Amino acid sequence: MPPKRKRKAGKPSRKAKRRAGHNFWYVHIVLIALCAIVAYILWLDYRVQSEFAGKRWFLPARVYAGPTEIYAGQELTADETENLLARSGYRNVADVRQPGTYKRTASTLEFRQRAFNFWDGRQDSRLVRIRFDNRRVAQIRGLDPDRALPLVRLEPELIGRVYPDNYEDRILVAYGDIPPALIDALLAVEDRNFFDHKGIDLRGIMRALYQNILRRQIEQGGSTITQQLVKNFFLSRERTLARKMNEMIMALLMERHYSKEEILTAYINEVYLGQQGRRSVHGFGTAAEFYFARPLDELRLDQVALLAGMVKGASWYNPRRHPGRAERRRNLVLDLMFQQGYLDERTRSQARTQPLDLSAGPRWVSGKYPAFLQLVKSQLLREYEMEDLRNEGLVVFTTLDTRRQDSAEQVLRQQLQQMERGRSMKAGALQAAAIFLQSSTGAVLSLAGDRNAQYAGFNRAMHASRPVGSLIKPFIYYTALTDPQRYSLVSGVNDSEISIRLDDGTSWRPDNYDGRNHGRVSLLEALARSYNRASVRLGWEVGLDLVTATLRKAGVNGDIEPFPALLLGSLELTPLQVSQLYQTLANGGFLVPVNSIREVLDSDGRALRRYALEVRQALQAEAAFLTGYMLVQAVGHGTGRGLSRIVPGVPLAGKTGTTNGLRDSWFAGFGDDVTGVVWVGRDDNRPTGFTGASGALPIWGNIVRRQHIRGIELLPPPGVGSLAGISLPFAGACVRFPHIPYVLGARPADFDRC
Repeated sequence: MPPKRKRKAGKPSRKAKRRAGHNFWYVHIVLIALCAIVAYILWLDYRVQSEFAGKRWFLPARVYAGPTEIYAGQELTADETENLLARSGYRNVADVRQPGTYKRTASTLEFRQRAFNFWDGRQDSRLVRIRFDNRRVAQIRGLDPDRALPLVRLEPELIGRVYPDNYEDRILVAYGDIPPALIDALLAVEDRNFFDHKGIDLRGIMRALYQNILRRQIEQGGSTITQQLVKNFFLSRERTLARKMNEMIMALLMERHYSKEEILTAYINEVYLGQQGRRSVHGFGTAAEFYFARPLDELRLDQVALLAGMVKGASWYNPRRHPGRAERRRNLVLDLMFQQGYLDERTRSQARTQPLDLSAGPRWVSGKYPAFLQLVKSQLLREYEMEDLRNEGLVVFTTLDTRRQDSAEQVLRQQLQQMERGRSMKAGALQAAAIFLQSSTGAVLSLAGDRNAQYAGFNRAMHASRPVGSLIKPFIYYTALTDPQRYSLVSGVNDSEISIRLDDGTSWRPDNYDGRNHGRVSLLEALARSYNRASVRLGWEVGLDLVTATLRKAGVNGDIEPFPALLLGSLELTPLQVSQLYQTLANGGFLVPVNSIREVLDSDGRALRRYALEVRQALQAEAAFLTGYMLVQAVGHGTGRGLSRIVPGVPLAGKTGTTNGLRDSWFAGFGDDVTGVVWVGRDDNRPTGFTGASGALPIWGNIVRRQHIRGIELLPPPGVGSLAGISLPFAGACVRFPHIPYVLGARPADFDRC
């Protein structure tokens, strides 16, 4: 056996070499792993800082109706005012201290307004008392300090939102606006050591584990508020160890870079608290509006506790679907607040006995008035991209008068039902559209695009182009009156058979509705009684080119085919377009584009776009005035005389419109400062059996009767005398003109009352 070779002193053995080699690689692997972990943590740190600091919530545009202004002498009852307050979420209480509350006596209403950022500045909260007398506002006083107020402006009603693509909804709340009770409730139920730990709370995890084992159900979680925020902001919902580790690391990193106040504010604005259809409710500000129809700072302690309890599971504890379950969870939150010293026993007991007091539904919806909101959106898109409307938190103030809108919708629904029953028609056979404007500004006060106010589909007010029938006639007579050398109110025109040769070699022979000829009549009588043959003859004399030019000046933007049938209303327009025509006429010839938006603010309350009035003299003032006078006579003595029975004692101007086969029923008219258009028809274009006088006119009349429309005041512009040809009475005064007999069959003395 050969002798073993002796290892030289100091020389490592092969085993030692192998061991050293392994150690070398172990060290490298550990170093590489450490570097990877450090790099990963640095990457998470970068992600936390970049994404959280640059976090931009997608905020839907909020759309408000026009604010209600109440002033002394206004025709308004205490009941109507109380209804306005209730719509805005005001609560009837015994002691008015908190904003959003009121109390009622027989003749007074006392309420504390909420602070609100209007387009023209912030309106602070204040205590107001309104005294009523005989269906009118007798006096308005501010009570802090005590002083008479010329008017009070109620904060406008939120009527809709334009949601982002993910359908998230938020009302952001600043830290200073968070109710202390909400912070206490969240700390008690979610993270009692929030202001002490650095992102994770080992004691909290052990305590939650112990309580859950003790109660044999999961009542408390071990995640801190910071961890929950990290999960909502950055991570998926999957339950894996890797996700939990990421959550804990990122929570530590977030606590390193941001204050507790910043973290808590983000959490309160981010947490998921419910669902309505596709719309997800995020944040306590939105949840307060969604479940209780009032701002977060107006909630009671028990309501705050209910919302805080829903953080654990918004669907499981949904108070509308599971009221018992939600109440038990609320009481648990109150108990925890008591145990941790946030409440005394009396306060806890009182809060536990409170009913849930949920609102019947959220005070806001995506589209409370869908037809009007379609108009608003279409006008916004002229200035803004859809992304801006969905994501930037714009605040849009509109022109909508909710009282007028509600009454118009109610009248429309009721009248159509009566009309269908009266003709034994199938329910729902008739459709309608209505739009009412402020004549002087073109502001849309109300708009209905369907007999069902909540229908968000085809909007007939905006998109149903229908022949306008006799609504075209006033613009024929206006065109004639712009030539005072040839025409005045009492100029004669033959209402007899007329034949017009068409380009295809055929002849067009229009007929009167009653099938009769009426001989030579004045322009005034021809328009008031809507004689077809006289109107066609006059239009043919004046010239189709001039009539079409008048229509364009008055507001028709589309193509107008200059065919003879245009003179009897073959032109197809939407109710919205017709309202523009009659607004120009009602406004003395001044055209103001129909508009639905007053102001747009950004999410910080800064004005983005001021919608100043665009006014231009489109029609001659004298001829427009005389045309308006003829339309007053049409209501008083002509085809619109049925309106005088619906709204007695109120002088109004208007014109009926009926198309071939009684397919379309129209009425367009105006009072002192309101212009309105109503259309009635069928979507299948079958006959309705109604003329303008029997169909649209009663709807128009009942709408304005409920809205207490002011009668028209005819104020003649200078120089109108040479155009009239008769003496016209105007509100107690009159302007004398050379008199020509036979106007609407009246005696000459009837028009000579100066």
